[in-house]
Amino acid sequence: HHHPRAVEAATKYFLTQATAAAMILFASATNAWITGGWDMTNMSNPIASTMVITALALKIGLAPMHFWMPEVLQGLDLLTGLILSTWQKLAPLALIIQTAQAIDPLLLTALGLSSTLIGGWGGLNQTQLRKIL
Repeated sequence: HHHPRAVEAATKYFLTQATAAAMILFASATNAWITGGWDMTNMSNPIASTMVITALALKIGLAPMHFWMPEVLQGLDLLTGLILSTWQKLAPLALIIQTAQAIDPLLLTALGLSSTLIGGWGGLNQTQLRKIL
């Protein structure tokens, strides 16, 4: 619908997802430049693998890269917000699972722990019910 909140939400979503996609492209180009191969599932370069995980965490909305998600969900209707909160996260999660063997497990643990803690504490401080749901 052409509502100012929906336009703002779509713009924020597009800019965030485009930034994450550019980070993934830059990480794969960095890995290809250093290793000589375009294989994303077995990244031996720690800088490139950290950039990929950071970009995928941004796409999923894991803390501390989650600040765009409540702002985008606030401007959407229920069905679109449901799709954005569930189906949109499946492809980046599958990529994280595929590339997890080449990534430091401490990074994934820190992302999961910070997402749980920041999400829980941030939800306690939230006064707008629409952002919580």
